[in-house]
Amino acid sequence: MRGDVRNTQEYCAVEIAMEVLGGRWKLAVLNLLLEHGTLRFGELRRALPSVTQRMLTRQLREMEADDLVVRTVYGEVPPKVEYSLTATGTSLRDVAAQLDRWGRWYRDTHGSPARDSGDFGESRESGESGNPGSPGNPANPGKGRGPGGRPPGPGD
Repeated sequence: MRGDVRNTQEYCAVEIAMEVLGGRWKLAVLNLLLEHGTLRFGELRRALPSVTQRMLTRQLREMEADDLVVRTVYGEVPPKVEYSLTATGTSLRDVAAQLDRWGRWYRDTHGSPARDSGDFGESRESGESGNPGSPGNPANPGKGRGPGGRPPGPGD
Protein backbone atom coordinates (compact mmCIF):
# COMPACT_ATOMS: atom_id res chain seq x y z
CA MET A 1 0.00 0.00 0.00
CA ARG A 2 1.10 3.61 0.37
CA GLY A 3 2.41 5.87 3.11
CA ASP A 4 0.28 7.76 5.60
CA VAL A 5 -1.21 10.89 3.98
CA ARG A 6 -0.97 12.67 7.33
CA ASN A 7 2.80 12.89 6.73
CA THR A 8 2.29 14.91 3.52
CA GLN A 9 3.25 18.57 3.65
CA GLU A 10 0.42 21.10 4.00
CA TYR A 11 1.04 22.59 0.55
CA CYS A 12 0.43 19.20 -1.07
CA ALA A 13 -3.35 19.01 -0.56
CA VAL A 14 -3.87 18.07 -4.22
CA GLU A 15 -1.34 15.29 -3.74
CA ILE A 16 -3.38 14.01 -0.81
CA ALA A 17 -6.54 14.03 -2.92
CA MET A 18 -4.72 12.18 -5.71
CA GLU A 19 -3.39 9.66 -3.22
CA VAL A 20 -6.87 8.95 -1.84
CA LEU A 21 -8.80 9.08 -5.13
CA GLY A 22 -6.06 7.84 -7.45
CA GLY A 23 -6.49 4.47 -9.03
CA ARG A 24 -8.25 3.64 -12.23
CA TRP A 25 -11.44 2.34 -10.63
CA LYS A 26 -11.96 4.35 -7.43
CA LEU A 27 -13.94 7.19 -8.98
CA ALA A 28 -16.00 4.71 -11.01
CA VAL A 29 -16.85 2.81 -7.80
CA LEU A 30 -17.58 6.10 -6.05
CA ASN A 31 -19.97 7.15 -8.84
CA LEU A 32 -21.78 3.80 -8.75
CA LEU A 33 -22.25 4.00 -4.99
CA LEU A 34 -23.38 7.64 -5.23
CA GLU A 35 -25.94 6.64 -7.85
CA HIS A 36 -27.17 3.32 -6.43
CA GLY A 37 -26.43 3.46 -2.72
CA THR A 38 -25.36 0.13 -1.23
CA LEU A 39 -24.08 -2.48 -3.68
CA ARG A 40 -22.79 -6.01 -3.33
CA PHE A 41 -19.35 -6.93 -4.65
CA GLY A 42 -20.84 -8.88 -7.56
CA GLU A 43 -23.01 -5.92 -8.56
CA LEU A 44 -19.96 -3.66 -8.63
CA ARG A 45 -18.05 -6.27 -10.65
CA ARG A 46 -20.87 -6.56 -13.22
CA ALA A 47 -21.16 -2.77 -13.50
CA LEU A 48 -17.40 -2.55 -14.20
CA PRO A 49 -16.78 -5.47 -16.56
CA SER A 50 -13.22 -4.38 -17.47
CA VAL A 51 -11.91 -4.54 -13.90
CA THR A 52 -10.44 -7.76 -12.57
CA GLN A 53 -11.73 -9.19 -9.31
CA ARG A 54 -8.30 -8.71 -7.75
CA MET A 55 -8.07 -5.03 -8.78
CA LEU A 56 -11.63 -4.26 -7.62
CA THR A 57 -10.88 -5.90 -4.27
CA ARG A 58 -7.67 -3.86 -3.94
CA GLN A 59 -9.40 -0.58 -4.81
CA LEU A 60 -12.26 -1.29 -2.37
CA ARG A 61 -9.80 -2.12 0.42
CA GLU A 62 -7.95 1.15 -0.14
CA MET A 63 -11.24 3.05 -0.20
CA GLU A 64 -12.24 1.36 3.05
CA ALA A 65 -8.87 2.20 4.65
CA ASP A 66 -9.33 5.84 3.55
CA ASP A 67 -12.83 5.97 5.08
CA LEU A 68 -14.61 6.39 1.73
CA VAL A 69 -16.60 3.15 1.90
CA VAL A 70 -17.83 0.84 4.59
CA ARG A 71 -17.77 -2.92 4.03
CA THR A 72 -20.54 -4.90 5.69
CA VAL A 73 -20.18 -8.69 5.89
CA TYR A 74 -23.25 -10.79 6.65
CA GLY A 75 -22.78 -14.21 8.28
CA GLU A 76 -24.57 -16.15 5.57
CA VAL A 77 -23.73 -18.99 3.24
CA PRO A 78 -22.77 -18.02 0.62
CA PRO A 79 -21.13 -14.94 2.15
CA LYS A 80 -22.86 -11.64 1.51
CA VAL A 81 -20.69 -8.50 1.40
CA GLU A 82 -22.07 -5.02 0.75
CA TYR A 83 -20.33 -1.71 0.17
CA SER A 84 -21.76 1.72 0.87
CA LEU A 85 -20.33 5.21 1.14
CA THR A 86 -19.33 6.79 4.41
CA ALA A 87 -19.98 10.47 5.12
CA THR A 88 -16.46 11.14 3.80
CA GLY A 89 -17.27 9.28 0.58
CA THR A 90 -20.59 11.07 0.20
CA SER A 91 -18.80 14.41 0.66
CA LEU A 92 -17.20 13.80 -2.75
CA ARG A 93 -20.54 14.03 -4.59
CA ASP A 94 -19.86 17.51 -6.03
CA VAL A 95 -16.25 16.67 -6.91
CA ALA A 96 -17.34 13.48 -8.69
CA ALA A 97 -20.08 15.34 -10.59
CA GLN A 98 -17.60 18.01 -11.67
CA LEU A 99 -15.08 15.40 -12.85
CA ASP A 100 -17.87 13.59 -14.70
CA ARG A 101 -18.81 16.80 -16.53
CA TRP A 102 -15.17 17.51 -17.36
CA GLY A 103 -14.64 13.95 -18.60
CA ARG A 104 -17.66 14.20 -20.89
CA TRP A 105 -16.44 17.58 -22.19
CA TYR A 106 -12.97 16.15 -22.81
CA ARG A 107 -14.33 13.10 -24.63
CA ASP A 108 -16.60 15.27 -26.78
CA THR A 109 -13.85 17.73 -27.72
CA HIS A 110 -10.74 15.52 -27.79
CA GLY A 111 -11.95 11.95 -28.18
CA SER A 112 -10.57 9.16 -26.03
CA PRO A 113 -7.43 9.92 -24.03
CA ALA A 114 -4.12 8.49 -25.23
CA ARG A 115 -2.93 5.50 -23.26
CA ASP A 116 0.51 4.07 -22.67
CA SER A 117 -0.65 0.96 -24.53
CA GLY A 118 -0.23 2.82 -27.81
CA ASP A 119 -3.88 3.50 -28.61
CA PHE A 120 -2.84 6.63 -30.53
CA GLY A 121 0.40 5.59 -32.15
CA GLU A 122 3.69 6.58 -30.56
CA SER A 123 4.05 7.49 -26.91
CA ARG A 124 3.50 10.99 -25.59
CA GLU A 125 7.19 11.21 -24.70
CA SER A 126 8.11 11.23 -28.38
CA GLY A 127 5.84 14.23 -28.93
CA GLU A 128 3.92 12.40 -31.63
CA SER A 129 0.52 10.82 -31.47
CA GLY A 130 -2.18 9.57 -33.78
CA ASN A 131 -4.62 11.94 -32.05
CA PRO A 132 -5.44 14.58 -34.70
CA GLY A 133 -5.82 17.32 -32.09
CA SER A 134 -2.51 16.54 -30.48
CA PRO A 135 0.00 19.38 -30.46
CA GLY A 136 2.68 16.81 -31.34
CA ASN A 137 0.88 15.68 -34.48
CA PRO A 138 2.84 17.00 -37.48
CA ALA A 139 -0.33 17.11 -39.57
CA ASN A 140 -1.90 19.67 -37.22
CA PRO A 141 0.87 21.67 -35.54
CA GLY A 142 -0.41 23.76 -32.66
CA LYS A 143 -3.97 22.53 -33.02
CA GLY A 144 -5.74 21.63 -29.82
CA ARG A 145 -4.17 24.49 -27.85
CA GLY A 146 -5.93 27.30 -26.08
CA PRO A 147 -4.81 30.86 -25.32
CA GLY A 148 -1.17 31.14 -24.34
CA GLY A 149 -0.36 27.70 -25.76
CA ARG A 150 -2.08 25.88 -22.92
CA PRO A 151 -4.62 23.09 -23.51
CA PRO A 152 -8.13 24.50 -23.90
CA GLY A 153 -10.54 24.24 -21.01
CA PRO A 154 -14.34 24.13 -20.84
CA GLY A 155 -14.48 27.95 -20.99
CA ASP A 156 -12.37 28.26 -24.19
